[in-house]
Amino acid sequence: MTQVRAENLAGALARGVPPLVWIHGDEPLLVQEAAHAVRQALRASGFDERQVFDGGRGFRAEAFVAEASALSLFASRRLVELRLPGKPNREIGQMLADAAAQASEDTRLLVSGPRLDRATTESAWFAAVDRAGLIVPVWPVERAQLPQWIAARLARQKQRADRDTLELIAERVEGNLLAAHQEIGKLGLLFPEGELPPEETRAAVLDVARYDAFDLVAAVLAGDVARALRSLDGLRAEGVAEPLVLWALADALRTLLRLAEARRAGRPLAQALREARVFGPRERLFEQALRRLDEERLRAALQQAAGTDRMIKGLDGTDAWRGLQDLAMSVAGAPTLEGN
Repeated sequence: MTQVRAENLAGALARGVPPLVWIHGDEPLLVQEAAHAVRQALRASGFDERQVFDGGRGFRAEAFVAEASALSLFASRRLVELRLPGKPNREIGQMLADAAAQASEDTRLLVSGPRLDRATTESAWFAAVDRAGLIVPVWPVERAQLPQWIAARLARQKQRADRDTLELIAERVEGNLLAAHQEIGKLGLLFPEGELPPEETRAAVLDVARYDAFDLVAAVLAGDVARALRSLDGLRAEGVAEPLVLWALADALRTLLRLAEARRAGRPLAQALREARVFGPRERLFEQALRRLDEERLRAALQQAAGTDRMIKGLDGTDAWRGLQDLAMSVAGAPTLEGN
């Protein structure tokens, strides 16, 4: 498979841009930056024309095909972009495979959109796209790597910060890379090159963390109690529905139990992870949790989740968010409030 991670994209583009580049991922900032890198490489090679199509409602595949196969009126080299809002269907996929195979030397295709699932990447049409082009999967920045990511961004503007300041910035922008990018740019305007003053920097960085239920799950799987509590507080403050939070936790627990049962049966963990559709950075999170949780504790946690469901439905007098916190803490490996 012709794939390259986003951080290695520049090196791949230096060797030449293939007929089609497909960038997919659920972190908009990183997808945008990867697409920008492709455009820059093409401009440097003389691709001066650019046509952009939106793959949402009203998208006409025949118009895209016509543009991709048309000769330029000005005999210049052309980039044709397609921005997908969701999962491509078979018609669009086959269209892209055909367009990539038939593209002339003066035309390049750039596709960007959300992360592709396994069913898509294992389809026949995607294999044809892969043979003709370059696939760039974009993975989110893991929480543990966020301070280092921020430090690298600061270095681009010739600034640096101590570890405590980097950690504080990471906490303030957790789950929101676009906001992190904006805050880093703001620091470049507020302070000169060199070491950032800790107190002034901390005062300048806004609390722009954005939480969702899957951030909570990642923290719980990693056994990061402080982060899990912050995520829960953020979810509650943002008005996220309790059933969604419970569903995310219970789904992770059911997956962990299936993995634990497969391990007990002597099956390779790598195979069990694939069958459970656990890929990329999530593999390490589930492996961490499995080292901490056995089948007995996982079944007990699922029973606890059932009890939390009763709280959410008003069948128990206990506050539902208290139940969600106790459930998250028990899975993360911390004592619940009742256990203190």
